[in-house]
Amino acid sequence: MTFKDLHPADIAEAISEMKRNERNLEFLKLSPDLKVEVFSFLDINIQEEIVRSMTQEDYAEVLNNLEPDDRTELLENFPDELIKYSINLLNAEEKQIALKLIGYNEDSIARLMTPLYIQTKANKTVKDVFQHIKKYGKKAETLNYIYVVDDHNRLIDDLKVGELLLANEDTLISELVDNNFIAITTTTHTEEAFDIFEKYDRSALPIITEKGVLVGIVTFDDILDAIKDRDTEDIQKFGGMEELDLSYTQTPLFELVRKRAGWLIILFLGEMLTASAMGHFEDEIEKAVVLALFVPLIISSGGNSGSQAASLIIRAMALGEVKLNDWWYVLRKELASGVMLGGILGIIGFIRILIWQKSGIYDYGEHWIAVGLSVSVSLLFIVLWGTLSGSLIPFILRKFGMDPATASAPFVATLVDVSGLIIYFSIAAMFLTGKIL
Repeated sequence: MTFKDLHPADIAEAISEMKRNERNLEFLKLSPDLKVEVFSFLDINIQEEIVRSMTQEDYAEVLNNLEPDDRTELLENFPDELIKYSINLLNAEEKQIALKLIGYNEDSIARLMTPLYIQTKANKTVKDVFQHIKKYGKKAETLNYIYVVDDHNRLIDDLKVGELLLANEDTLISELVDNNFIAITTTTHTEEAFDIFEKYDRSALPIITEKGVLVGIVTFDDILDAIKDRDTEDIQKFGGMEELDLSYTQTPLFELVRKRAGWLIILFLGEMLTASAMGHFEDEIEKAVVLALFVPLIISSGGNSGSQAASLIIRAMALGEVKLNDWWYVLRKELASGVMLGGILGIIGFIRILIWQKSGIYDYGEHWIAVGLSVSVSLLFIVLWGTLSGSLIPFILRKFGMDPATASAPFVATLVDVSGLIIYFSIAAMFLTGKIL
């Protein structure tokens, strides 16, 4: 097969669709430079498969020429024996870079950085910088910014290449420096770095130590990959399951079942409490069978309102719109929302019973107004309870250092199902005692 004029990403896609032996052979046929580019676009399981099929010399060539951030991601996902094997194949310079990147905290922005950038000093001229770019720019991750450092490699400023293009070639870099720059420290959490990128609308940002020493840069494409991974994990958690280590199509069946079974069992046990609650009100149901007709309506409304609120708050937390100390603001806003939403559903519920009763579709008995009030008032309080539960649970989880996404829709719905039944039958007892109870 010929891959002439194809983008490396397209070649990687074509190779991935081949059978194992054919895939490995086609990859080995690629030119050395193309191997490196294509390898970075392959899924981790295919990368591992190809690595095991390559000679030590071929793998060493690919590994030493991979972008440091791509190599870090590779090593993080490899089994232990392959990590050791890979590290030993790196040359002295690349090994130092790899070990340094892997050594940072897993959630720190330093894990995404690359040391491939262009830096200069303030005493250089614009001409000197462009000569340096022509010599080393091919290896740089991005040429949008030039980073200015002092003799101790402390960051002084970052300059857009456009500024240099508009300056005279004999202009000193010191004349362009204003010491006004944005940088991220190596220990900054990746989530905080997302906000910084978004706030300042940057394509790349320098990474510095606590002492201001420039150690690397992070580009926006790396940030986008990290955001995708984070959002995928949150969505899976919110769906009521553990996050997948691989994509859905690559996850083995038994692993997929294992990831989903845990939460399903927990939620099932929780829903068993619903049956217990129904059993507790068995006498009331026996006397007023009509109450049982509205159980699905009642519990689904509470669960839906809770899931809505949880979705809104968890997303607001992820975007940084809502902080932990905003719980009181959220409580007041959701209290008002819950009352209005519950009121709307309560009115609709009462009108439904009214229409069914008057049109003869169903006879709710001589005390149909009391039944209607029981349902409508229950809807008001259950939707209010669901809204408050769904909005506050993420704050409680965040307070205890847990991921708010764990407040999944099924979890909130199960909680509101059980408590909603208690609210429903308690309110029904208030309206129907002495009538049909």
